Amino acid sequence: MDEPVSLARTVASTAFYVLAYVSGIAAFAVMARRRGIATNGVAFLAGAGLLGGAAGAQITQLLFGGVPGRSLLGGVACGYLAVVYAKRRLGIRRPTGDLFAVALALGEAIGRFGCFFAGCCYGKATTLPWAVYEHGALRHPTQLYSAAGAALTLCLLVVLERRGTLPENGLFYVQGTLMCAFRFAVDFARDVPVTAFGLTTAQCAALLGCAFFAWRFARLMSRTRAAAPAGVAGVGGAAFGPARTGPGMLTT
Repeated sequence: MDEPVSLARTVASTAFYVLAYVSGIAAFAVMARRRGIATNGVAFLAGAGLLGGAAGAQITQLLFGGVPGRSLLGGVACGYLAVVYAKRRLGIRRPTGDLFAVALALGEAIGRFGCFFAGCCYGKATTLPWAVYEHGALRHPTQLYSAAGAALTLCLLVVLERRGTLPENGLFYVQGTLMCAFRFAVDFARDVPVTAFGLTTAQCAALLGCAFFAWRFARLMSRTRAAAPAGVAGVGGAAFGPARTGPGMLTT
């Protein structure tokens, strides 16, 4: 039987989860403001993504995991669908994926520390020198592996954003691809049952997600190169440089 989580770890876990949500919302707001689309409609999209993701994370965990909890991949997928639906209802055409990309990467980098203190998402037993004691054994700190992967993704997004070489939604597809790739890799060290082909359910979903995001990124770049005049650089935003506005700025 798993040992109970101490009050101190419960408080730390809750604090990191709250900080993850607050930081993600703040990152979304900064991106929206710097890109000139900090409108009521975009704020509604943030709410739709947050609520859809939160509900989807719990529902998919129950459906595929069989136990209460939250599935990050399920949350991202359901949040994505909620945003797509909301954009169609509001008539918003401007790409907004990049706003979510930075928020998701930052939120996961912080939120995984909440998982660490909560004792969930733990790894397999190991004798590696950086193993941590959880659930009666020394184990891989897979929560921290995931946090490190999200932090590296966030750093890459910041670099790409500063260079401004990607078209809008490029950051979102990069973040999605890396998120799924890191999850696929980390699950080899997680203490979860395997299903088909020796992979976990999450790894199967991560493979599909990685293929989807990579395909969307390749298609986006292909269309951008075909549409751009010769010698024109990328048309990405500048959330960490000078603010940009222009044709297509939302007024919703």
